[in-house]
Amino acid sequence: MKVNIYVDGFNLYYGAVKDTPYRWLNIAEMCRLYLPRDHIHRIRYFTALVNPRPADPEQRVRQETYLRALETIPNLSIIHGYFLTHEITMPLAGPSGGYARVIKTEEKGSDVNIATHLLVDGFRNDYELAVIVSNDSDLLLPIRVVAGQLGKPVGLLNPQRYPSTALLPHVRFVKQIRAGALAKCQFPVTLIDGRGTFTKPSSW
Repeated sequence: MKVNIYVDGFNLYYGAVKDTPYRWLNIAEMCRLYLPRDHIHRIRYFTALVNPRPADPEQRVRQETYLRALETIPNLSIIHGYFLTHEITMPLAGPSGGYARVIKTEEKGSDVNIATHLLVDGFRNDYELAVIVSNDSDLLLPIRVVAGQLGKPVGLLNPQRYPSTALLPHVRFVKQIRAGALAKCQFPVTLIDGRGTFTKPSSW
């Protein structure tokens, strides 16, 4: 089947990649490993550029290097959301009570961007099967529309330990992303693109 892949970059990272040595992940190879009988027509990768923290000033550089690696995949496009940082008041833990002002940083846009592209591509008949790399139940409504009203199957590659019970009734299949698959699907340490040669970050 002709397949489009929709990757929630942060859901994948925090669910399956963060505490592993497999952050130099070739997403196209991973998708081919899990979908060997299908033709991967298009991969859409959704993320936002991080704001580096004082304790880790190279965080943004590492992320941009990884995005550069992803851009070497011919049928992959990157769609950016953004981070919103603001002060909020939150209750303190413990019996003493009280409140504190804290800085909260939230990633915005990825859910809406995934839903929009999933639906628009479906209406354009751009895929026969949609596969979402996420376990976010906020995607329930667009998945229901694609499966129920457009009649196109949706599958999940799940980065989390357990699949969302909200999504399960509406998807054709769920495949768990496992460490062994991540290990098999790493980019070479050195890559070449139109700007020259670059290498995997030495530390993450």
